[in-house]
Amino acid sequence: MKNILLAAAMLTAAGAALPAEHPIKTGGPVEQCASCGTVQSVHAEKRKGSGGAAGIVGGALVGGLLGHQVGGGTGKTVATIGGAAAGGYVGNEVQKNVNSRTVWVTRVRMRDGSIRSFEQEARPNWAAGTPVRATKHGLRRL
Repeated sequence: MKNILLAAAMLTAAGAALPAEHPIKTGGPVEQCASCGTVQSVHAEKRKGSGGAAGIVGGALVGGLLGHQVGGGTGKTVATIGGAAAGGYVGNEVQKNVNSRTVWVTRVRMRDGSIRSFEQEARPNWAAGTPVRATKHGLRRL
């Protein structure tokens, strides 16, 4: 019995010596640090990529060629210029969609009650209700 009491006293002292910012897992609830929180939701979002010269130039060429097929005289010139402008815009948007990517957004209720969002490229290994810690590199599961 004396050994059990001594062991319990040593464990209590060791737990009290840990810094407050580290979570302490005991048999009961987890005491959390200031950068800790609970995942509220996780969802995927599609983000457009960047456009560029290739999409603009390619679209303008196609649009200009199509516009040149319409009308005659001055109307043909206006249609060619309009087709090139519209084609350039459409080509740029197409390139943005081709270069799009999916990011995973995790919303976390922090210990202070605030809600923060974190993004990452890979699907996270947590779900709503999971305790996490915010670090300079993103989130880490506790």
